[in-house]
Amino acid sequence: MFKKIAALIEKYEKIIIHRHKNPDGDALGSQMGLYHIIKDTYPEKMVYMVGDMTPRYAFMLTQPMDEITDDIYSGALAIVLDTSAKALISDDRYTLAEATARMDHHLFVEKICDEEITATSYESCAGLVAAMAEACGFTVSPVAAKALYTGMITDSGRFRYDSTSAETFRVASFLMERKFSTADIFRSLYADELFFIQLRAKFTLKIQLASSKVAYIYTDKAEAAELGADTFTISRGMVNVMGEIKGIESWVNFTETEDGVLCEIRSNTHNINPIAVKHGGGGHQKASGATLKDRDEAMTLLSELIAQTEEV
Repeated sequence: MFKKIAALIEKYEKIIIHRHKNPDGDALGSQMGLYHIIKDTYPEKMVYMVGDMTPRYAFMLTQPMDEITDDIYSGALAIVLDTSAKALISDDRYTLAEATARMDHHLFVEKICDEEITATSYESCAGLVAAMAEACGFTVSPVAAKALYTGMITDSGRFRYDSTSAETFRVASFLMERKFSTADIFRSLYADELFFIQLRAKFTLKIQLASSKVAYIYTDKAEAAELGADTFTISRGMVNVMGEIKGIESWVNFTETEDGVLCEIRSNTHNINPIAVKHGGGGHQKASGATLKDRDEAMTLLSELIAQTEEV
């Protein structure tokens, strides 16, 4: 499965690693993990990481994202990680590269690169990158292993989501042999400042029931501005305050922004991905997202979630 992409990595002297916008722990973990794997395996290669940043995961950075000019892409390989659709890629200059490759674990939406691996059986893209490193005999340092393990933790919900498999734990074991501190990871991920604990409390009070099986939160632009948190924290960071309500099968967090209404959809029983795709988004069967035009479209999507849970 990994031979063609591994051959491209070996062939090219310049490699630029991309991932999706508003990166989560998996996007950053897979990006930084692959960066260090390539640098440690091929010290002579020029390797770059590009893209925007999410303050919530800034602790993961071993170095800043690279700011590169267009000419760097000449004769280079661009690798896109953890991204199912072209519109989601942070920095669309990957198309300027001589060759392109993608590694992803989301449900397939469209072809993006020359060579692609879409492996939905993996709980995270970081787990997929780690499996490639192991299979191809690449060097995995403690720094790379820590980044990849962090990506696995965040996308598997600390190994609680049903995407977690025996392969997940096998790969995690492979990474842990590199002797990094898991305690450091968990302290950084889950020991929140009082502000964020209070923010979750505010969002818990905002929960509304659309039906006996569907919950939602809607935050308009004025509310979002008053909360004093970044968009990622308000949107993806708060969706799972609804995740453990007894009887709720699907839930969605709507957040108004200047670019539209961000929509994070989750379910513990249904494949909500087709609903996200219908509205221009994508993701996984039970965790997907989209950017909607306005509140009216948000309410339409909410109605579709209700209808899905009512199907016999």
